[in-house]
Order: sequence, then C-alpha cells, then structure tokens
Amino acid sequence: MQFNDLQAQHARYAVDIERRMQAVFAHARFIMGPEVAELEGALAQFVGVPHCVTVGSGTQALEIALRALGVGPGDEVITTSFSWISSAEVIALVGATPVFVDIEPRGFGLDPQQLARAITKRTRAILPVSLYGQPPDLSAINAIAQAHGLDVIEDGAQSFGATQRGRKSCALTRIGCTSFFPSKPLGCYGDGGALFTRDAELAQRCRAIRTHGSEDRKEHSMVGMNARLDTLQAAVLLAKLPHFEAELARRRQLAARYSAALSQHVVVPAVLPETEHVFAQYTLRHRERGRLARALAEQGIPTQIHYERCLHQQPVFAAAAGGPLPESERAAREVLSLPLHVGLSDAQQARVIEATIAAVSAFAAT
Repeated sequence: MQFNDLQAQHARYAVDIERRMQAVFAHARFIMGPEVAELEGALAQFVGVPHCVTVGSGTQALEIALRALGVGPGDEVITTSFSWISSAEVIALVGATPVFVDIEPRGFGLDPQQLARAITKRTRAILPVSLYGQPPDLSAINAIAQAHGLDVIEDGAQSFGATQRGRKSCALTRIGCTSFFPSKPLGCYGDGGALFTRDAELAQRCRAIRTHGSEDRKEHSMVGMNARLDTLQAAVLLAKLPHFEAELARRRQLAARYSAALSQHVVVPAVLPETEHVFAQYTLRHRERGRLARALAEQGIPTQIHYERCLHQQPVFAAAAGGPLPESERAAREVLSLPLHVGLSDAQQARVIEATIAAVSAFAAT
C-alpha cells in the first residue's frame, strides 16, 4: 500500500497526458507556450475569478502575492505556525517579519480571536493557511482585515477545489495561491502553482513579477523573478483537470468512510460549517500518535505527520517566535495522516480502518 499512489493515477490518464505533452513537443514552445494561457483560463473559470497567473511553485505564488501587494522590510505579516515552512518563509524572503498566531483546534486554521489581538501598527497583511483541504473561517478573517485596512492572502496549497459559503478556495480573499506539487489534489509532474484574484491591476503586477518584472521583455518596471510555469506542466494539468471533480468526489467518499468507522476511536477531521473539504490529507488526532504510527507500519500501512514541529519552534524563526502557541503545539504532537488517494481501493481502506481500530483498542486495554 502506498500513502499516495501517483503511478496508478498516471496510468488512468496516461493517454490524455501523452497527447497533451506530444502537442508541446511538436510546437516546442516549452516556456510560456499556448497551453499556459489555456490553463490559466480554465483554472480561473473553475475558481470563479477573472484572473489566474500560473507560476513555478506554490511557494513562488505566495512570494509574488506579497511582492505585488507591496509587503517588504519593516512590515509584519500574521500567519499560522502550524503549517509547512513556505507559509512563513516567503514573508522573510520579502524582508518582512512573520508573526505567528495560534490555531483553532477543530479545523486547524488561524484562530480569528487570536488574530485580532496580534495586529499592530506594523501589520501589513494576513496569510491564513487552508490546511489539509479546507479554508479556515475566512469570512471572520476578512472582516478583521477590512476593519484594519489589511490585505489577506489565502495559502490554498492544500485546498484547491474546496468551497466555503458557496465560493471556491482561492476566491475567498483579495488574492489566493495554490500549489500543483504532484501529491496535491490537482498535481502536475514537477513543481507548479498559481495565483487568483478579481483585481486586474494586481494580476498585472503578478504577471510582471513572474517574468523578471517585465510585461513585454523591453522594459522592466520592477524587480521581478523567474517564476514561470513550464508548458509541459501546463499540459499535464490540462489533461488532468477534466477529471478533477470526480477525483474530489472520491476523496470525500473515502474521508466520510474513514470518519464513520473511526469516530469512536480517534479524533477525526472536523468539516467546518458551510465548507466542502477536499481532504488533501486525511488527518486524525490521537494522544499516542507515535505508537499508532508504529502499529500501522507493522501492518504495512504507511502514515505521515503534517506537521511534527511548529514554525515558531524552528531555529530559523526563533527570533520571531513570540509566546507559546498551545493549540498548535498540541496538534503537532497528535496529528497523523492516513492513506487517502483516489486509487485507494475499498479493500485497502477497510484494512487501514481495521488496523487502526485494533491498535487503538489495544492501547486502551494496556
């Protein structure tokens, strides 16, 4: 059993992917070929915003968003400590200071009450993370931001395809970012990412930053970077996109089956009100997380931990750490992700469920 079976996924779509890639080989426009513009149009339509800017990775998308909004030295950006390092790394890369705020424990998202208390005169933006496949309460976060004149950037690297109050992830804030890393719900065959916005001027700045601060190669109006999405990666995503909704339905089906079977034995993922989760990871909680992971490994069942160490505990951010973040730290001690991918068979999932229940029951008996 694999934690995420990318080989099986490729086999399902190999004909479509090969056709798309062969078209790129034929025209040989490997950088900014026609597939890139086609993909941007399709993704913008899917998310429900006018503008999509594809880039070389989800991390680059976040950095470009900060740069396009003018965030830089002297500024503070509030974000969560319970995330992958990209969420805070990009803040430091533009010269600003990350300010870590605790999570609310049900959905693992930025706690709006903690957020409000963290705002200072130096705060320039808020960067909430839509962890594991669902956004935090972005209506509350947006309201706080608006009251203080701040921009909000959604880190939707794990939540592409999710919805909240009828709107798609990456369309819930002024600008949203996602990742197409291979293991994401919609993944390419390398690094890739995208930004989404309704703001035409902001989209234009993002496009310029993506290509060395230039829009026409003759004039460079700002300091930019080389952050273009390869045409071959756009081709892969175009081949996979028509199947995406069906894949999301399967992910939700598998997650519902896990939760129904395991809810009396572990803390299963909570789906927030008016939210559709995409379960980029199926992440449960248990006080004996390490013991459970070892028991499953003995049965040939892979698990992963997202994430074992909070960002404020990382040496690189020690100076910006601030006070303790108890909910983030507790989550880091307890979370464990089970295999969940569209190639996971019902029989394989039944084996994961049986082994998890058996292990937890054995813990309770000792």
